[in-house]
Amino acid sequence: MTTQLLTTSENDLKTAAAIIKRGGLVGIPTETVYGLGANGLDPEAVKKIFAAKGRPQDNPLILHIHDAGQLPDFCREMPESALLLAERFWPGPLTMILPVKELVPKTTTAGLDTVGVRCPDNDATREIIRLAGVPIAAPSANTSGKPSTTTAAHVLHDMDGKIDAVVDGGPCRVGVESTIVDLTGPAPRLLRPGGIGPEALRELLGVLIIDRAVTGEIAADAVVRAPGMKYKHYAPAAEVLIVEGSRQAAAAYIRARFGAGDAVLCFSEELPLYADLNPTAYGAEADPASLSAGLFAALRKLDDGKIKRIFARCPTGGGVNVATRNRLRKSAGFHIVNAEDN
Repeated sequence: MTTQLLTTSENDLKTAAAIIKRGGLVGIPTETVYGLGANGLDPEAVKKIFAAKGRPQDNPLILHIHDAGQLPDFCREMPESALLLAERFWPGPLTMILPVKELVPKTTTAGLDTVGVRCPDNDATREIIRLAGVPIAAPSANTSGKPSTTTAAHVLHDMDGKIDAVVDGGPCRVGVESTIVDLTGPAPRLLRPGGIGPEALRELLGVLIIDRAVTGEIAADAVVRAPGMKYKHYAPAAEVLIVEGSRQAAAAYIRARFGAGDAVLCFSEELPLYADLNPTAYGAEADPASLSAGLFAALRKLDDGKIKRIFARCPTGGGVNVATRNRLRKSAGFHIVNAEDN
């Protein structure tokens, strides 16, 4: 298979939509990460997503729609909280888990009676969805378990020859996957943090339960309701070790253990502390949006086969930093040390 590189021109968007309609796979840009898209109502097309990614079959997919008015087409129930969230945050980096209608195949939902739905904040991808006339099921367009894709070049690196096309919409501005909120229980539950922080959700909803998958590992045999909850994700080939604590304590800890095959992933403000260790910065600690936008690109840069261990610095605080911290912890398999204790 030859993978086409498409632009966001009108003709190329029509080409992408035609590929989706006939059951093909297209890498699509969103504000979060690039998605690997297929017709979410076509079980055979959806199976191609799992095959291309090497994705476990029990990991549900998210349906992408072009307008909030499509929600009743695929969801049996819509609580008032869903309408409030859609009005405030759509189009945007928010996925809602809702009871699913029977027309959505079990292949898409991983056999669950719920489905994740979101309306992406990307004009080109919403137009592809509109032109295709079907919701697009789309996990991140990376090899399963590896760092997610935030440019078309990343998608081609992982998927060239495996999918029909990639639409180049430029770098993703959020850089981490969407926030996922489960609205099927007695209270809204955060299953995955993303570009919309917990504080903004609580302000609107009044209450928000934080699922334990957000802050720690869950059992390998657990049944999950959303992507990114169970398996080790976002990981380069190298071991990732998160080093917490003050800048000075972290630098002392890393320097005492740094050796051949090691690398440092840090904030741009910390580059002088590791100047002779060839460090990689993924953004500025003072600018949380730069950290989320730059994380996966930096992890991909360090995934070169020569690096065996990555000492990583992780942001604290709320907002999008919750998502950046979650992705780094998952890439590290929750291997974390506090430099202040060593």
